[in-house]
Amino acid sequence: MTKKDLPKFCYRKGAKGYVYFQRRGGKTQRIHSEPGTADFAAEYAMLLRGRQPTPAKTMKGLIASYMESSRWTDLKPVTQKGYRRHLRYFEDVIAAVDPRTMKRVHVIEMRNALADTPTDANRKVGVLSVLFEHAIDIGWINQGANPAKDVAKLKSTKPKREAWPSEMIAAFRREAGPRPLRAFELLLGTGQRVEDVRTMRWDQIEDDGIRVRQSKTSNGIWVPFTDSLRAAIASMPRHGETILAQENGKAFAYQTLWADIMAVRKKIGAERWDIHALRHAAASEIAALPGMTDEHIMAITGHSSKEMAQLYAGAARQKARAMEAQKGRK
Repeated sequence: MTKKDLPKFCYRKGAKGYVYFQRRGGKTQRIHSEPGTADFAAEYAMLLRGRQPTPAKTMKGLIASYMESSRWTDLKPVTQKGYRRHLRYFEDVIAAVDPRTMKRVHVIEMRNALADTPTDANRKVGVLSVLFEHAIDIGWINQGANPAKDVAKLKSTKPKREAWPSEMIAAFRREAGPRPLRAFELLLGTGQRVEDVRTMRWDQIEDDGIRVRQSKTSNGIWVPFTDSLRAAIASMPRHGETILAQENGKAFAYQTLWADIMAVRKKIGAERWDIHALRHAAASEIAALPGMTDEHIMAITGHSSKEMAQLYAGAARQKARAMEAQKGRK
């Protein structure tokens, strides 16, 4: 169906060709039913009367309702980005399913079907649980009837993430070109997540450090520069508002930074240690210093719990304590 075949005030948008309704000056609203169907006609009629159409009681309708709720709008943009991928998956595989017919066994079957990617499977179950909590909120299912709640997580088959060892950090610095090295030094020196490093701006630098508002937690922290980071910052060209910027002034995309660093990892044989492990490395370097506590680590990484700080710094702290303990032995 082309634009001329759609009723008044309707148009298609996006790669998937979703249909939207908008009067001049009015709110843009997506029509979730297929054009030409009775459900589409019912949604369109409601919108013409200025009323919000009630989504069909399907998983697709539940997703639509959820994405218009405060449960969705209150999420951080970075969380929304992650959720969207899982919501698209549900739209592809269970769009027409009535949420009231979903049982725990169905959720477990879906989880098990994705067992070759356990982390992804567990995240999908988590998002599904959020969807069913919204279904309870709007009265589609009864309180306590969330079939995805407390479903056991699959154990990851990936090796436990470890901090970058000092010899690999030295190898990266030796072999990397200017662009990946700048990203590497910012990641390691600040101990922040990739998204926060990617969007760091020049005007956040103050008092020989950088002020960061973490996208995941909204925590505001100030991180002083290390000697290595100070030198790296001094050598960086200013192309735009962000510290890591292309020559046209635009911030680098996550995928570009990942590819840059991955190329060097392959060159030096560091595929085992990913970008996020640089955050672990920062915590480990702090933990290995005399007198450093969980609070010192949390002050840099922005973690809100000692458990996470201990997780990130565990191996380095154990090594430092073991060395101290052995000093008095013969």
